[in-house]
Amino acid sequence: MSEDRSEAEARSDPGSMSESTPNAARAEVSHTLAGERLDRVIALLWDLPRSEVAALVTASAVRVNQRVAATRSYRVAEGDLVDVDLPEAAAGAGVEPDPDVEVGVVAVDDHVIVVDKPPGLIVHPGAGHPTGTLVHGLVARWPEIAGVGDPLRPGIVHRLDAGTSGLLVVARTPLAYDSLVAQMAARTVERRYLALVWGRVEAPVGLIDAPVGRSQRDRTQMAVSAEGRDARTGYEVVSRHDEPAALTLVACRLETGRTHQVRVHLAAIGHPVVGDVRYGGVRPQLQMNRPFLHAFELGFEHPATGERCRWTSPLPPDLEDVRELLH
Repeated sequence: MSEDRSEAEARSDPGSMSESTPNAARAEVSHTLAGERLDRVIALLWDLPRSEVAALVTASAVRVNQRVAATRSYRVAEGDLVDVDLPEAAAGAGVEPDPDVEVGVVAVDDHVIVVDKPPGLIVHPGAGHPTGTLVHGLVARWPEIAGVGDPLRPGIVHRLDAGTSGLLVVARTPLAYDSLVAQMAARTVERRYLALVWGRVEAPVGLIDAPVGRSQRDRTQMAVSAEGRDARTGYEVVSRHDEPAALTLVACRLETGRTHQVRVHLAAIGHPVVGDVRYGGVRPQLQMNRPFLHAFELGFEHPATGERCRWTSPLPPDLEDVRELLH
């Protein structure tokens, strides 16, 4: 998440990859992605970090219209065919279904699944978390998503941090994956979060516009950095509180979806999220075992119908209990 792409708009289809080599994947550039940098398109479609994409280009593992890409800054055109020789981790055999992983379904149809992720559940396999993720539970219930998008992250087009609860959309078909990826790139997917932060946020509304990238001091953390990728978070104050400390409940709107974006941006303006160990949100006046961060609203165009869809999720019990302590 993480902090997150209509049928007529999307034409790229990484879910039905053309394999000329064991790890080769192909996508046709939709008009929604036309004009974007090649490295950004690859990062979006196959969920790879920019650094890994740069290495693939350097290794001549990226081709545009069957010609080796000379530079990752190439601006793609509608209809371009992009072939990528994916690294083993990204082109692996996929995930094993695990019916023991519970999936909280908010809505489901032939194209998309909207889930309400509980705190503590990892979205997809990664370092230190090879099993027991949301994806394992999804594949157990809907085996067809195993062939949609990245084999290790089937159906996943955006994520939520492990400690963050709330709404997440999963693509059930290649068409839906294509559309949702394009909507993410066009920044038309609505994602709103409720966050309880330390201190009194004075401005009733605001916009944090600051690039986010890897911290130079700790590579496991993100930070506001001139070398980072553009990131924008809008916010509005929901309520202000004086007890048990000076606290503000804010509703945040993601305009981009960088790793840890909401947490990093709020900490950068001096208001870290309560309970956020990584970004300075732990204080004795109010203790929690996870960040007070909940993805409460999600909206996008339905991939098949083009209809604007929107869902909301109430605060889960642990966060509602904390909210009741505020005065």
